[in-house]
Amino acid sequence: MGARADGPRAIDKMTAMRLDHVSYACAPGELAEVVQRIGSDLGAAFVDGGLHPSFGTRNFILPLADGVYVEVVAALDHPAADKAPFGQAVRRRASEGGGWLGWVVSVDSMAPIERRLGRASVTGHRVRPDGTDLCWRQIGVLDLLEDPQLPYFIEWESGDRHPATAGGIVALESIELNGDAAVLGAWLDSDDAPLSRITWVEDEEPGIVACGFQTPRGFVRID
Repeated sequence: MGARADGPRAIDKMTAMRLDHVSYACAPGELAEVVQRIGSDLGAAFVDGGLHPSFGTRNFILPLADGVYVEVVAALDHPAADKAPFGQAVRRRASEGGGWLGWVVSVDSMAPIERRLGRASVTGHRVRPDGTDLCWRQIGVLDLLEDPQLPYFIEWESGDRHPATAGGIVALESIELNGDAAVLGAWLDSDDAPLSRITWVEDEEPGIVACGFQTPRGFVRID
């Protein structure tokens, strides 16, 4: 992995952060099958998350314990998926056969990260099937495209409508990650919860290799 720990990439240590969710990408025609397969493996049911109008994507989500969730996401046949970095990332991962796309860290305030990275975050929203609109700001998807080990950052603006507010019976125990610990540490600049779930492994490609879950049936690894 190339060195990326220099420059304005460190995040203020005062910026509280936590693991928010992990994303699994697939082709639109595979969405139902992937959701059923992962849900069956974990012994829990996904719910229809709805559409990301500005990204050209749609997802299903599985709320987990500790306010974390799993997202299965697909890029639609829509111009936004070709223009938006997140749509591009989802489509590229699906074209590679699908699998874990990346992980996301939530922060209390995006402002310190914007200052350090020297660029503004962008808005995002997802419209649920019941019409509820979930809103947030995010930054770092372009960095994920360049270096898949890096999480991107999100600041929720929807308060109690966070997708995993209700929690769940399954817990995300570990993220097996192929990359460079020093680069990731500098990107996060934190010893907080996000890094505590990382297990470093070697693989042909950078990024998430697998995720490990504790379920009522015991430990389940999904690659």
